[in-house]
Amino acid sequence: MSVKVEKVAKNTVELEITVAADEFSSAVNKAAKKLAQKVNVPGFRKGKAPRRFVEQYVGTQSLYNEALDEVLGPAYVKAVEESQIEPVDRPDIDLVQIEDGKELIFKAKVDVKPEVELGEYKGLKVEKEAVTVADEEVEADLKRKQEQHAKALTLEEGTVEHGDTATIDFEGFVDGVAFPGGKGENYDLVIGSGSFIPGFEDQLVGTQIGQEVDVNVRFPDEYHSEDLKGKEALFKVKVHKIKRKELSPLDDEFAKDISEFDSLDELKADIRNKLLKAAEQRAENVYRNSIVQKAVDNASVEIPEAMINQRVDAMAEELSRNLSYQGLTLEQYYMYTNSNEEDMRERFRPQAAEGVKTELVVEAIAKAEGIQVAEDEVNEELVKLAEQYKQPVEVLKKALQARGELNMYKQGLVSEKTVNFLVEQNA
Repeated sequence: MSVKVEKVAKNTVELEITVAADEFSSAVNKAAKKLAQKVNVPGFRKGKAPRRFVEQYVGTQSLYNEALDEVLGPAYVKAVEESQIEPVDRPDIDLVQIEDGKELIFKAKVDVKPEVELGEYKGLKVEKEAVTVADEEVEADLKRKQEQHAKALTLEEGTVEHGDTATIDFEGFVDGVAFPGGKGENYDLVIGSGSFIPGFEDQLVGTQIGQEVDVNVRFPDEYHSEDLKGKEALFKVKVHKIKRKELSPLDDEFAKDISEFDSLDELKADIRNKLLKAAEQRAENVYRNSIVQKAVDNASVEIPEAMINQRVDAMAEELSRNLSYQGLTLEQYYMYTNSNEEDMRERFRPQAAEGVKTELVVEAIAKAEGIQVAEDEVNEELVKLAEQYKQPVEVLKKALQARGELNMYKQGLVSEKTVNFLVEQNA
C-alpha cells in the first residue's frame, strides 16, 4: 500500500491511497464467498456457488461494495498512521480506480487537527487577588448553621408567617374552570421559597390554621404551559398545618451542640479559617485560569467546524445526563425554557469553541516545551484515583483501557502539568 498526502485547505488534507492489486483481488474473492453464504444462486447449494456465478447473480457492483467494506477501513487507518496526520472528523471517500486485477485507488479528504500559532505565554504578569474574610461573612455562615439546626414546631394555633411551612390543599381555576395540574392535597409549601407562582405565597401570610382563602394570581408570560401563559387564575386554598422553625440562641451551648468546640468564639474562628481557605482556593483557581486564558488569547488558531460540533454534542449529552438525574428530558427542558435543540446548540457554540481552543493551545505549549508524563507518574496518579473510588488500581486501569479513556486520562495529566508550568513561568 502507498499513500500520497496533499494539503487542500488550511486544516484539510487529501490522502490518495493505493491498495495492491493482489490485496484487492483477495478481498473480492472473500466478498464472493461471503455473498455466496447469503444468497441462493440457482443451481447451487447455499455457499457453494463459484465466484463468477455469484457475480452474475448479485452484480459486479454489489461484489465490489462487499470487498470495499473489508478493505477501505483498514487501508485508511494504516494511511493515517503512515502520514502521521490527526483527523478530527470522518473522511469523505472518493473512488478513483476500482477493478479486479488492478490496484484499488481511492482518495480520502479529511479535516485534521489545526496548527496553533503560539503568542506570548511566559511572563504574563497576572496578579493573584488578595483574599480576606469579613466579619459579616462569618456571621452569615453562623446564621446558616443556626437555620440548619433549627427545630420544626407544629403550631396548635396561629397564622402563617414568612419562613413557615404551611400544609395546604389547593385547586386552581381559570375563567371558573379547573385546569390540569392545578390541584394538590396536603402539600408542604415553604412560605417565601418562591416555589409557586409570584404572589401566591405572599397572599397566604396571615391565614389561620383551618382557614380557607382565595388567592388571585397571574401566570407569567413565559410560563411553560401555553394554555396558562399570562392568564389570571383563582386558587382556592385551605391551610391545614403550620410548622415554624425554632432557632437556638447563638451561644456556647449552641457551639457545643453542633461542633467539637466548647465556645462560640472557637466555632467562629473555625468558620473564619474554613472560609479563608475556600476563598484562597477560589482565588488560586481564578489566578490559574487567568494565566491560561491570557496565553490562549495571545494565540491564534482556525478551528474546524467538526471540532466545535463535536464539543457541542458532548455538552448536549452532559446536559441530557444532568436533566435525567432530575427526572427530566431534553424535550421537557425545551418546553420549560421555551427553546429548541437549535437554540441550545447555538447557545453552546461560543463556549464550545473557546474550550476547544484552550485545549489546542495548552497542547501546543506542552509540545513546544517538551512537557510529558512518565509512566510512573501516570501510575502514581492512578493509585490516588483508585483510593478515591475505593477499588484496586489494576481494576481501574483495565476499566479505563476498556473504555478507551486511558490516553485521554494521560493527556489530562499532561495538560495539568502544562498549566503548572505556565503558573511557574508567570510567578
